[in-house]
Amino acid sequence: MDSNEWWGLVERARDAVGDRADDRDAPDDPLPGVLADVLAALEPERIAAFAVTAVGVTDSACRWPLWNAAYLIEGGCGDDGFMDFRDGLALLGRETYSQAVADPDSLADVPVVVRMSRGERGWIGYKSLSAPVTEAYRRVRGETDSLDAAVEAALRERIRPAAPQGESWDAEDDEANRRRLPRLAALFLD
Repeated sequence: MDSNEWWGLVERARDAVGDRADDRDAPDDPLPGVLADVLAALEPERIAAFAVTAVGVTDSACRWPLWNAAYLIEGGCGDDGFMDFRDGLALLGRETYSQAVADPDSLADVPVVVRMSRGERGWIGYKSLSAPVTEAYRRVRGETDSLDAAVEAALRERIRPAAPQGESWDAEDDEANRRRLPRLAALFLD
């Protein structure tokens, strides 16, 4: 599955959810369930291909500046949290995702991020992409072992980033964050 088809499936789910597509809030976020519905209409091999492509898409966001943005937004962010953040960021759609990868400070314009800065509900990394994929595959095949095997086999062939790319800085250094992520710092540090 190429990235255009992958993003098309994400956008189909976002369109079906409508105004709630950016409600990245637990526990009533409708998007993961609707994405599972969209994926369940595919053949099992296509669902597995979606999972493999998801890894490639989210690997493209494995960058230190974005990790530091996630750290500011979520009040801390470890390895697993950053994986979930990138998955949740993808669920915000291709345009938001691409802008954030190119300029993590652009996340200051994303409504859920603004809500989070005010202490309101919101969490970008609430659900990983694996949850709707696994749910869809289980509906179609009645099991998920073959999904895991297919994804693992496909990923063995890929070169994946060993570490985040880009310039790194101490995520707890407020002055560095103000210089590198000024708009996010204004939301979360001031």
